[in-house]
Amino acid sequence: MSDKNYPEIVSHLTKVMGDMHKGIPGTMKGFAECAGQAKAASALDEKTKELMATAIAIALRCDGCLGFHIRGAVKHGATRQEMMDTIAVAIMMNGGPATVYGAYALEAYDQFAEKRSG
Repeated sequence: MSDKNYPEIVSHLTKVMGDMHKGIPGTMKGFAECAGQAKAASALDEKTKELMATAIAIALRCDGCLGFHIRGAVKHGATRQEMMDTIAVAIMMNGGPATVYGAYALEAYDQFAEKRSG
């Protein structure tokens, strides 16, 4: 297991992003609106969109993105096997780096799922 604690990463980033909201409110409001619209249920449900964002986060190797989107996927009922399938698609699209970040994604899923059930 790595030393990364994704619930702590999300908590920390949420605080820092709060400071960003104060310093650049227009930019952050615009981003929040964009994210809200993009993740809202439409032809694809919210869980599917969070899993898509997770695959992209794996490919881009963004720990904060992994934390936020896996937390969202768990919130919307994603199963561990759905996370495995998401990791598989990311590996197919991004090879070795996605294999490493896929492992981090699986750890993050387990951490958020344990937090939700515990």
